[in-house]
Parts: sequence; C-alpha cells; structure tokens
Amino acid sequence: MKDELRNAVRVVALLNLAYFGVEFGVALMIGSVALFADSIDFLEDASINVLILMALAWSTPRRALIGKMLAGIILIPGLATFWMAWQKFAAPMPPAPLPLSLTGAGALLVNFVCALILVRFRHHGGSLGLAAFLSARNDVLANAAIILAGLATGYTRSAGPDLIVGLGIAIMNAGAAGEVYNAARKETDATI
Repeated sequence: MKDELRNAVRVVALLNLAYFGVEFGVALMIGSVALFADSIDFLEDASINVLILMALAWSTPRRALIGKMLAGIILIPGLATFWMAWQKFAAPMPPAPLPLSLTGAGALLVNFVCALILVRFRHHGGSLGLAAFLSARNDVLANAAIILAGLATGYTRSAGPDLIVGLGIAIMNAGAAGEVYNAARKETDATI
C-alpha cells in the first residue's frame, strides 16, 4: 500500500505543479484574488506532496512531525490571499469573468483527478495521507466556487464575488490545516 501511495502522491505533485503555472499566470493577467489564492494553493499542494513522498519512508514519530509542519504549510496560501484581498479592497476592479471561469474549470478537472487518485489513501499513511487527500478535496470545492464567481462577476461586474471566493478558500484551508494538525498530534500521542 505504501508504494501505491508513493506513486499516487508523485503523480499528484506533478499535476499540481503544472497547473500552478497556468493558474498563476492567468490570475496575474486578469487580477483575480480567487485564482491567485487557488494558484498558490496548487504550489502548496505540490510542496505538500513532495514532502509526503519523502516522509513516507520515515518512522511514525518523524511522519507525525512532518504532518504538523504540513498543517503550517497549508496556512500559507491563506495568508497570501489575505494580502491580495487587502490590495483588491483598495482598488476593486473585477477580473475578466470568462478567463476566471475557464481557468477555474481547468483547475476543477485537475483537482478532481487528484482527489480520485488520493481518495483511497485518506485513511492510510496517517496525517500524511489525510493531508494529501484534504488538499485535493478542498481544491475541488474551491474550483467549483471559482467557476460560480466568474459567472457572478459577469452578471454583476463587481469584484465582490471574486473577493468572497478568495477569502472562502483561505478559510477552508485554515480548517484543513487544523484537521491535519490534529491527526498529526494523535499520531504523536500514540507513539508516546
């Protein structure tokens, strides 16, 4: 099972890294807080999966420590999103709705594939398997919201939907960080 998890995590890391470049470029081009948040999340997911790949060979106490570190890494996109949202409040220009929705749809497809790859490992590998799965699952939800934000932006011509979705992604990542940290803490407690 560990070799299968290793292969799954490797594929997911590569998919996340590839789409980070696409989404980050579009986010900067159209000035979207939601796409910026999600692109940084793709980079964070790639980093998490690379760490998981390395940590799978380590002892349970060391994996639990990495799980706690991953919880902190999951918070980074949220902090970057709050910074971009603050800037967007100062100059509330709505992003272009069509590229926002299309890029969100591409991200949804990538993350859905990643979630399908990882779903069977969410209860294996302790906090590491959980971190990988939660990152992919939350991203599917975030991408569906980005598509809706694009549609709402096209209708309202407001920056509001983009800001709301971007901040929602940040809050969802904070919740996932808490879940991963608690799972890692339980692993640490079980080894003592």
